Amino acid sequence: MESIERACKFLKDAGTYYLATVEGDQPRVRPFGTANIFEGKLYIQTGKIKPTSKQLHANPKAEICAFVNGEWIRIACELIADDRREPKTAMLDAYPQLRGMYNEDDGNTEVFYIQNATATYSSFTKAPEVETF
Repeated sequence: MESIERACKFLKDAGTYYLATVEGDQPRVRPFGTANIFEGKLYIQTGKIKPTSKQLHANPKAEICAFVNGEWIRIACELIADDRREPKTAMLDAYPQLRGMYNEDDGNTEVFYIQNATATYSSFTKAPEVETF
């Protein structure tokens, strides 16, 4: 399995993952649940009105962490905004339950793709595995 597909599958299997951003010198962490591959890139979704969006536009460096069945992933990366309609539609089609709050033309829906990623898979029973994408 390709690195990006493995990371996406892990996040989807987790259901909820945690996204850390930076606001000034203060880390900020919150739960997220979207992960979708579009045009070979792994995307997440948020709203432009949320602090997450403002933090990522000021500093795109972020880290994602999820835990499933005794294993966890940490993805150190940059999150890059993609304002095109197509990746927004693909995300909302993958998560139709979000359409009650978001649509691709609302001026609020925002997707970011992961760039310069280092994914570290860890557990208490084996050595960490590191992949980049």
